[in-house]
Amino acid sequence: MFSRIKRRKIFLSYSFWVLSFFAIGVAMNAFGGAGGGEHALAYGDPTAATGGGEHHGVSWITRLKADLWINNVFFVGIGMIGIFFVALQSAAHVGWSASIKRVAESFGPFVPIMGVLMIITFAWGGHDLFHWTHHSLFDINSPDYDEIIAGKAGFLNPTAFYITICFTFVWFAFWYFIRQNSLAEDVEGGTARFWKIKTISTVFIIFLAISSSVSAWMWIMSIDTHWFSTMFGWYMFASWHVSGIATLTLVILFLKGEGYLKMVNENHLHDLGKFIFAFSIFWSYVWFAQFLLIYYANIPEETAYFIDRLSNETYAKIFFLNIFMNFIFPFFGLMTRDAKRKTIILKIVCFGVLAGHWIDFYQMVTPGVLKGEGTIGFMELGLVMIYVAGLAFVIATNLAKAPLVAKNHPMLQESLNHHI
Repeated sequence: MFSRIKRRKIFLSYSFWVLSFFAIGVAMNAFGGAGGGEHALAYGDPTAATGGGEHHGVSWITRLKADLWINNVFFVGIGMIGIFFVALQSAAHVGWSASIKRVAESFGPFVPIMGVLMIITFAWGGHDLFHWTHHSLFDINSPDYDEIIAGKAGFLNPTAFYITICFTFVWFAFWYFIRQNSLAEDVEGGTARFWKIKTISTVFIIFLAISSSVSAWMWIMSIDTHWFSTMFGWYMFASWHVSGIATLTLVILFLKGEGYLKMVNENHLHDLGKFIFAFSIFWSYVWFAQFLLIYYANIPEETAYFIDRLSNETYAKIFFLNIFMNFIFPFFGLMTRDAKRKTIILKIVCFGVLAGHWIDFYQMVTPGVLKGEGTIGFMELGLVMIYVAGLAFVIATNLAKAPLVAKNHPMLQESLNHHI
């Protein structure tokens, strides 16, 4: 069982630096301006980013709202992938992961926390984050009436948005039933609980396939309200998945470094490395397919999305950095068999992948909300560190509540003797 004392020490030592970064970032933006001032006026309409009230650039509060939304969506995905990993292994009747399933299970309780934060953020900053929340766009008698947005009224409305956020609580409900059966299996043994988990997992995967795509359309794609992509659900899920597996790998490596999970060997790490390698390529495939189709078709309402991200110097740098960190870096970093089995290489690649996919979510959200004034500073770094601390606290707390290894899992021996 993971030590509660060790968990508290880690959390407290991290908290000082987290809060310092965030406080410095807020102070710099509140008293020194949001940054980018004169550039914003030359790049789109700043009133669209602020909800129509600020003509001297985007306020630091609007920037904070955008940062909160980026982290809410990014981290809810990491928590959800922890549930998905357990469900996928169960539904596919996989044995090698039986010794690490408890680590993935510990991610689940973070999902409803993110769900609550998403409700709060949308209720507080929805008008700044989502252009379609302005009622005048749907009023045919208003000078702001937008025929395209009005045509999406059946989907783009606050009620539908809150329903998609409620998906997070449904995901958590599936986690709860999986977890309860997993813990009961420790006590009862046998295979009855194993088959129950398999059934629940199968239903969860089907539900997730639909709900995660709808969530992607609503939470991120609707920010650029006129733009749409039929591949966006897969694109966002791929980014979530590789981020979740990278986080899972880092937690396992940390536990091994602290003397836990001694049964996890290079073969288990190899399989985790293969997941990161494979889904980095899958993400790259979806990214390239989406970009190529839009580029080749050259339809104005589709190309606008990429023009916004390539015509601004800051976003253009992030655009190409995104490709490097999420494809080139993990591809060459984990290409060889030995690389996937080395702790130090896995750590470096996992940190790089997580940073890269956070940047991916940043470039999905920021240009649509802040127009030309997006930047990455102390406030962004401090806020993401707060979310990391929250995730780490939840994971450590749940690791401390149950044995680290599911001792009566029917396929545990296969995992303990795993060799590839």
